[in-house]
Amino acid sequence: MKSGFVSILGRPNVGKSTLLNQILGQKIVIATDKAQTTRKRIKGIYTTSQGQIVFIDTPGVHKPLNKLGEFLLDESKMAVPDADLILFLVDGSEPAGKGDKWIVKNILQTEIPVIIVMNKVDKLKNMNKVEENLLTYKLLFDKNYPIVRISAKTGRNIDTLLKNIFKYLPDGDYLYPEDIVTEESMRDITEEIIREKILLNTSDEVPHSVAVKVDNYQEDVEIDRIFATIFCETKSQKGILIGKGGSLLKKIGTDARLELEKIVEKKVFLKLEVKVEKDWRKKQNTLKYFGYEQEN
Repeated sequence: MKSGFVSILGRPNVGKSTLLNQILGQKIVIATDKAQTTRKRIKGIYTTSQGQIVFIDTPGVHKPLNKLGEFLLDESKMAVPDADLILFLVDGSEPAGKGDKWIVKNILQTEIPVIIVMNKVDKLKNMNKVEENLLTYKLLFDKNYPIVRISAKTGRNIDTLLKNIFKYLPDGDYLYPEDIVTEESMRDITEEIIREKILLNTSDEVPHSVAVKVDNYQEDVEIDRIFATIFCETKSQKGILIGKGGSLLKKIGTDARLELEKIVEKKVFLKLEVKVEKDWRKKQNTLKYFGYEQEN
């Protein structure tokens, strides 16, 4: 039996969270087509008779513009040293870019083995183009790392990827109980689900300026009652989030509630309010309050 830690790294929007959800067969991390969807390292635990893989999903690596951006970059960097294997997830529908080169140069100069995972190859019909793109990623490394072509969205070649991962893991017993798929609490999951619905229902700067905090989570046999606050940085953003007559806030709340009910398998009462916390992404104390602080 084998078990170990596998970190998933890559640029924003290459499909890291989609890949993890696909492997686990259920949604434990939010996924949208917007940068900064993932803000924290999240563990996803895949268990079979062959062994156990503890995946670490990380924020997309990009140049930090504020304190929050610095936290996101640190989250990705910290996922490397303790990993048994790194999946460098790339958008295989296009050649390697500056962001990929930066990640390899600044984060992946390590003795930890790497698998280059080419996602979104199903977007290309021309196989010659796929091979050309593949070469640009191979040339980023001095070592000859294996490459696996996948589609995180459809699940294509995920079984091949898992076989390759197990080859690199050390022998060992399960690290977590067999029925555990994540360490995240329902408070954490609720905050992320609400934030996902904001990402999907807003545009421009609003999604990146938002943080969500669950103020009270009351569990009961038949219904969970949740009270949460959405924080943004300006009054205009607050107006957008609430919408005309409260229409957008109601839609965000309804979308989040329906998804949460699927997860907890019972009724959910969700009450949302919106508050302004000016420039919170630049303030260390506020970042700490929202949970965006490195663990010691």
